[in-house]
Amino acid sequence: MPSRSRDGTSPPLVWLLMGDRAGDNSQVMGLGEALGWPLVQKHFVYTVHEKLVNLPFGAHLLGVDRARSDAVEAPWPDLVISAGRKNEPIARYIRAQAKAETGKTVRLIHCGRPWAKPSTWDLVVTTPQYRLPQDPNILHNDTPLHRVTRARLDEAARAWEARVAHLPRPRIAVLAGGNSGPYPFDRASGTRLAAMLETLVGEVGGSLLVTTSARTLEETTEALFDGIDSPSILYRWKKNDPDNPFFAFLGLADRVVVTADSVSMMTEACATGRPVYLYDTGEGRTSMKRNPWLDGEEEEPGGSRRSLDRWHLKAWIYRLTMRLGPQRLTRDIRIVQQLLVATDRAIWLGDGHPKGEYRPLEDMPRTVARVRALFPE
Repeated sequence: MPSRSRDGTSPPLVWLLMGDRAGDNSQVMGLGEALGWPLVQKHFVYTVHEKLVNLPFGAHLLGVDRARSDAVEAPWPDLVISAGRKNEPIARYIRAQAKAETGKTVRLIHCGRPWAKPSTWDLVVTTPQYRLPQDPNILHNDTPLHRVTRARLDEAARAWEARVAHLPRPRIAVLAGGNSGPYPFDRASGTRLAAMLETLVGEVGGSLLVTTSARTLEETTEALFDGIDSPSILYRWKKNDPDNPFFAFLGLADRVVVTADSVSMMTEACATGRPVYLYDTGEGRTSMKRNPWLDGEEEEPGGSRRSLDRWHLKAWIYRLTMRLGPQRLTRDIRIVQQLLVATDRAIWLGDGHPKGEYRPLEDMPRTVARVRALFPE
């Protein structure tokens, strides 16, 4: 029997706050879909000055371009699910307005790392890279929530079967991300990934299904695509493309290679149940696998020292903050990478091949149970 809303007659109404980051939206939508309750997506576009007004304690829409965003008005929901800094004041505004107009208490759930005090939320669903405290209302999962289910992958795969019929197996899906914190994914890294993919195909045979993402630089895409000679389909990401093959490639894959800059994409790759390879986008000081400098050790001889272009300068500043600044200002995705490797859910590309033993992720069922507990029957 489904949980009931406060009037005891229907399931809770859920608003999903959708922003401009694919990883955040995937977590919000994944949790909403898993709950099985009535859902309303609220899409938001933000003003250029949103950073100036979106303070961690505000409850307002000052950072929202209201003419280009969905309306925020009654009838109010029972539950709001958000992710990302930009949506935090919107969630608090919804709760405040519902309380003022109707006396209704709206539950708030935030995925990832909130910038407001954790006590602001009824439940925070977080992952290790954010290093949040062990508070009662904080659920610590191993990996982010996502929308990957076998049913969704199989449906998407069927739509692409004819287009990949000419490609030999095993089919290797390749998910390419972008610059992330201290880890640039630049032209040189794209060239190196292409070479490692060619080596992988040489070892296991088959073909490549490669997709870039919204964060992949054009120079990286060109270097990656130019370096691939194996049988392949190469998809260049396009905004709002109804034919985006992301789920199809995962559904068709016998193996998956994913750039390790995105915790969400690593999780989605592992959720397929296929062998997963993580690609280290960096080298030397920008390496993910082994970075003595970030851990306060002496750097290994021969560490990479590229010229500081825009992206490498940003990465250098982020690394400096990770090493010397407060944890709250950064995230350490190496924690999740190491967890996936240690539990045999993935292996670093170039370090051999996965053992073939799959341990399913259990974060979604755990989260759904905690959310349902907020609405006792």
